[in-house]
Amino acid sequence: MKKKITVLPLLLICAFLALVQGCAQKTSGGVFFNEMVDFASIQTVAVMPFENLTDNEDAAERVRDVFMGMLLATEAVYVLPPGEVFRGISRVGMLNPAAPSTDEIKSLAGILSVDVVITGVLREYQLVRAGASTANIISVSLQMIETQTGTIIWSASSTKGGITLTDRMFGGGGRPMNDVTLESVDELLNKLFQ
Repeated sequence: MKKKITVLPLLLICAFLALVQGCAQKTSGGVFFNEMVDFASIQTVAVMPFENLTDNEDAAERVRDVFMGMLLATEAVYVLPPGEVFRGISRVGMLNPAAPSTDEIKSLAGILSVDVVITGVLREYQLVRAGASTANIISVSLQMIETQTGTIIWSASSTKGGITLTDRMFGGGGRPMNDVTLESVDELLNKLFQ
């Protein structure tokens, strides 16, 4: 005796799988985008102090400053000045501004009237050595968090600099840290506005 397979449950399962696959997010090349968000509606951004995992005490603030300036130069969004962001952080009473909780982000949005918050982690910012060669290297990761829901809507990383094959063969000092930082931030902005 053969069993009959009904078409309706099979169609419902296929429709559900197609819906789940096509909705929430897109990840490619190490960049995460939440496709359910209209990025064109984002007008105001608060860039939080970056978490610093390096030995250089001022590195995270330097990279944040470069990122804020280059983001503002795109003229795509308004970037709140660091003093305004600090005022909001103080009023909310954030314990760790580099990694705010969802409730802290929502409270900050109410005070500063921002659409999104950008957090970052600076993993490397140093001079590396290999034999007679030296070079500067930077590695930074950023996240954009929607203030209404507290969810991450974009995330990307960039690592630039380091010792090249030419440096190893002929020796050399690599490029200045400022050039490497500008290149890394430029790559992150290209990933954001792709």
